[in-house]
Amino acid sequence: MKRYDLIVIGAGPAGLSAAIEAAKCGMQVGVFDENARPGGQLFKQIHKFFGSKEHKAKIRGFQIGYELLEEAKKWQVDVHLNAVVMGIYEPLRITVTEEDYITSYAGDNIVIATGASENMVPYDGWTLPGVIGAGAAQTLMNLHGVLPGKRVLMVGSGNVGLVVSFQLLQAGCEVAAVIDAAPRIGGYGVHAAKVARTGVPFYLSHTIVKAEGNGKVEKVTIAQVDDHWQVVKGTEKELEVDTICMAVGLSPMSQLARLAGCQMKENGGLVPVCDAYGQTSLEGVFAAGDVAGIEEASSAMIGGKIAALGAAKRSGFLTEAEAEEKYKAYQASLMQLRRGMFSHENKGRTDLVKTDEGYPLSMSLLQKGYLDDAEVEQFPGVGTKKYIGIHPVIECTQNIPCNPCQDACHFGCIQVGNEITALPQVVQGSHCTNCGLCVASCSGQAIFLVDESSEPGFATITIPYEFLPLPQSGDKGMALDRGGAPLCEAEVVRVRTSPAFDHTALLTMRVPQEMSQKARFFRRREVVQ
Repeated sequence: MKRYDLIVIGAGPAGLSAAIEAAKCGMQVGVFDENARPGGQLFKQIHKFFGSKEHKAKIRGFQIGYELLEEAKKWQVDVHLNAVVMGIYEPLRITVTEEDYITSYAGDNIVIATGASENMVPYDGWTLPGVIGAGAAQTLMNLHGVLPGKRVLMVGSGNVGLVVSFQLLQAGCEVAAVIDAAPRIGGYGVHAAKVARTGVPFYLSHTIVKAEGNGKVEKVTIAQVDDHWQVVKGTEKELEVDTICMAVGLSPMSQLARLAGCQMKENGGLVPVCDAYGQTSLEGVFAAGDVAGIEEASSAMIGGKIAALGAAKRSGFLTEAEAEEKYKAYQASLMQLRRGMFSHENKGRTDLVKTDEGYPLSMSLLQKGYLDDAEVEQFPGVGTKKYIGIHPVIECTQNIPCNPCQDACHFGCIQVGNEITALPQVVQGSHCTNCGLCVASCSGQAIFLVDESSEPGFATITIPYEFLPLPQSGDKGMALDRGGAPLCEAEVVRVRTSPAFDHTALLTMRVPQEMSQKARFFRRREVVQ
């Protein structure tokens, strides 16, 4: 029976991070995953991560996945794929199905990093072909290059629903609407805004009544719900769609931990009770990532590292002092991600009305998905009369953990400060060079370069653009406002691409000067509706 210093179950962001950290401590590590390729959800994620440089901010998920795989290979981590772990048994042994054989492995420590599974909501017609999870849609699009449908209804306005909605648009699907039974958008406002400006409507306080079709989804009926989540009669709307994409939350895949005898608790699903290092009630068995509580992948990676420290300390590969020093650094990094409007203590709250700095939260953003024109100028990243020439306009108005814009600007135009959840602000008296790095680096696509003095009567606006085929200089079309409504005629001045922009093109369009603080998306003439 082969023995490892550490067995990791799950080769996602938490599992791979735990394996690498443990290997760096000198441990021999084996990783087991039931899938044909490692990386978990990372290879589905084509968007850029939030956080700071240490959290791999502004790097796309699949690139982080490749980095983790290379690092695991460098540190000689054994990765077993198509390996289904059937159980954890005393004393710290696992039984695995590999290539039609059942094999046992022994470990001095075990990290359970099995991730989470998608939730579903039953309704009339929910078993029709065409009803899929958001993660399944990502798998089809981003791993296999297959469109999940032509016209899609997204159910759920959390980060998963918003991110996948945008990726559906990028893949060439039409998103008919985003609906949510909650009265407020659940995910980051910048994610909602980049969807809304393309013209996708949001229906909050709405649910699905039924899906219909001849052997597949062909139409869906949605309706408004009241404060008691009951359908309001007479508010039904019928949408023609061929796909219903469900993004209604995740549940920890904690079956192995529960069957092994770990003490469990409720935290968005059953999760094992863990100490500071992620050790469960079973000595030598640790949990990390979504199986220990649903969070973003950035947090899962840190959680995996912390669990590895606990295992290394327990087996003598780190002293108590060495483990504590590393733990404090990782914990401080993790706490940065857990602050702000979307922190643990604020989860589920609907009574927040101000940012940490005291600015009134945009109710339009929370209820419609985009900033209202009357609200936008109150925030420190936006201004219309303070600047001459080109300048950044930052429409990031919630306290989310992210600061790549500050790092991207080498001339000090943008300031976030030491607290990465602080609202970014444009520094008075600074000089913008129009390099565009801030626009390209913004994970929420919330930064625009505006020049009201480009030529008499006109202004230019540089926007982030991630759709193919790219428009060309001279192309004419329609500028859309923050809510996706047609605003005015627009002409493409230029489109910039660069390896430094990491597949985010910078599209500069010319619009009438009075539209400089309103136009936020470009739609080519051939697809203007």
